[in-house]
Amino acid sequence: MERAATSCGTNFLGSAWHWTVWLAAALLVNLAVSAAQMPSANPQTPGRVRPGAARAPKSYPPALLEEGGSVFQQNCSFCHGRDAGGGESGPDLTRSELVTEDVNGDKIGAMVRKGRPEKGMPRFNFSARQLASLTAFIHTQQNHALAKKGDRKGVDVSDLQTGNVQAGEQYFNGPGGCASCHSPRGDLAGIASRYHGLKLEEQMLYPENAKSRVTITFASGQTLSGNLAYLDEFTIGLIDAAGNYRSSRTSDVKYQIDAPVNAHVDLFSRYTDADIHNLMAYLQTLR
Repeated sequence: MERAATSCGTNFLGSAWHWTVWLAAALLVNLAVSAAQMPSANPQTPGRVRPGAARAPKSYPPALLEEGGSVFQQNCSFCHGRDAGGGESGPDLTRSELVTEDVNGDKIGAMVRKGRPEKGMPRFNFSARQLASLTAFIHTQQNHALAKKGDRKGVDVSDLQTGNVQAGEQYFNGPGGCASCHSPRGDLAGIASRYHGLKLEEQMLYPENAKSRVTITFASGQTLSGNLAYLDEFTIGLIDAAGNYRSSRTSDVKYQIDAPVNAHVDLFSRYTDADIHNLMAYLQTLR
């Protein structure tokens, strides 16, 4: 399409349209997982707690819990939230498999002392008493969270594993049109190893790293192609094959944009809840 058909009058990468479709994708994610999080008539042990592996909740002395709460608020709450239910950069500890399998701090203590630098978690040189109180606080928060069936914050991987793999593969190759752009042996090979749970579903609905291609045609007839880097009503910019940023005035050129993400956006109004769950089930087999 030419400039008059594609220019929005705003920065393409940060436009209101971009945020609108992102919010629409987020809404689809929420709708797709909400049914899986509702309590059932025969509720199983929530989340990662495996049937037969659950232990009776352990109670701790109030003084120990108070100390642990203080340690947690001072050192952990910024990432994991004040109630250990997850924050901006840290996971929900009340849904953690490590916490579930911890016995008297054997796993929590080792993790705290070792840290996870690759995930942004520093190591802490806590005393034995501090570790014991921290462990007591985290376990108590987990017990509280697990007691509130249907009222949790997080989304477990198991919530997104309710679809039918065969139906998902049929949708991928048929009505969804996914196979026209993607290949399970090509760009999607191993995708379930790179993305997990909600991140995989978000990537399926609205891939955040999908690059738009643009071809600019100058008055001379010469063309220039590359990845779209900037667009408003006055300027269009791209990154060429050599990695250089090139820009032009929109009034001096014509341009055509190929935005792969648009195919995902077009599906928003066509997806059913079953489509999303089935497609997710299929994608989770691509390891």
